[in-house]
Amino acid sequence: MNYTFEASEKSTVKLVINFTGEEWKSAIDQAYLRTRGKYAVPGFRKGKCPKPVIENYYGKAVFFDDAFNVLYSEHYPVIIEKESANFTAVGAPELSVDELTDEKVVLTAIVPVKPEVKIGSYKGLEIKKYEYNVTEEEIKTEADKILLREAKTVEVTDRACKSGDTVNIDFAGSVDGELFAGGSMEHYDLELGSGSFIPGFEDQVAGMKIGEEKDIKVTFPADYQADNLKGKEATFHIKLHAIKGKELPELTDEYVKKHAGSETVAAYMARVKERLENKAKNDSRDQTENSILQAICATCECEIPQAMIDGEVDNIVQDFAQRLAYQGLQLKDYIQYMGQTMEQFRAQFAEQARSRVLTQLVIEKIIKDENITATQEEIEAKIAEQAASVEKSVDDYKKTLDSRRMEYIANDIVITKLFDFLSANNKLVA
Repeated sequence: MNYTFEASEKSTVKLVINFTGEEWKSAIDQAYLRTRGKYAVPGFRKGKCPKPVIENYYGKAVFFDDAFNVLYSEHYPVIIEKESANFTAVGAPELSVDELTDEKVVLTAIVPVKPEVKIGSYKGLEIKKYEYNVTEEEIKTEADKILLREAKTVEVTDRACKSGDTVNIDFAGSVDGELFAGGSMEHYDLELGSGSFIPGFEDQVAGMKIGEEKDIKVTFPADYQADNLKGKEATFHIKLHAIKGKELPELTDEYVKKHAGSETVAAYMARVKERLENKAKNDSRDQTENSILQAICATCECEIPQAMIDGEVDNIVQDFAQRLAYQGLQLKDYIQYMGQTMEQFRAQFAEQARSRVLTQLVIEKIIKDENITATQEEIEAKIAEQAASVEKSVDDYKKTLDSRRMEYIANDIVITKLFDFLSANNKLVA
């Protein structure tokens, strides 16, 4: 066996594999031994019929497909591994037989490979910096959540509904005057302020009274899961049947001792504030890092093979299915309820998947070009930090770390250093 390869269009490599007549004959013999049990020939028990008899009965090409699979499975992975320094396969190849004789077999594989990304610039850009601050109102709202553990549900009849209430409503959604699938329900219980519905919906229901009806207008997000509703303005007719409110206990030292493990309300509030400030800090960092990557990706040129996009769509759909499962729903039922096929459902994630793939390619390229690595000293320091956080000695903590966890620690250091580098080499504007 010998082979040649060359770069082809659309981030693929054309791999031509030549097999000798002896290799082809051996593959046919292996195919016969693997599959002879499925062929029935009069006068012979299944699995006992000689190869020439089967070929004469079913035709000379009876074992060809299985023989091609033998050659492919034995040689293709070896070639891909051997040429890993030259290209990285990212999906199954398209196979064809270019020549087939008793003396020679030529297989051609069009292999989708990881593409080269051309970055216009990743230094000197002006990029939006995000900063989130925690207000006293947010601290109080978060602190009061602990009171829900002993809250009493009460019927409300003497006021309009407000955030935190659970309302029982009918709603019917339409776009351009036409009702759309999945947009209508009767006697639906909705907690206002939960963020269960699209932005603007719950805010406009707040303020309604029992028996009141009204139309509200909302706009579906541009990345909404139903392709036919993305970015569309919709009108929902709402009728409110009932309101249930929550009667909260008083926040006292005794209450926080019981439910939060804090000695005093002041200590509990300090913990809540610290937690929210840490979250705000993390959110600010994450949004700024996303902003940096989006700005850099906007300067890029890259021909991403469909196999990589399809693979990332698989990941997105799998995550979506898992979130549905937590709610007791199955993906196939959800898709049917939305009036979609699986193909339509997957298609709506294609652009998101492409963006994710491009982002990862950009990250990998900058890390490589700038030679950003995690030193052994940095890894040891991170391990010591994590060990201290769980109150273990470094030696004991290391015993809990497998190779995957060690790889994660090293990668986390590299990513942190990458964004430190990008933040230092670009202008971040609030």
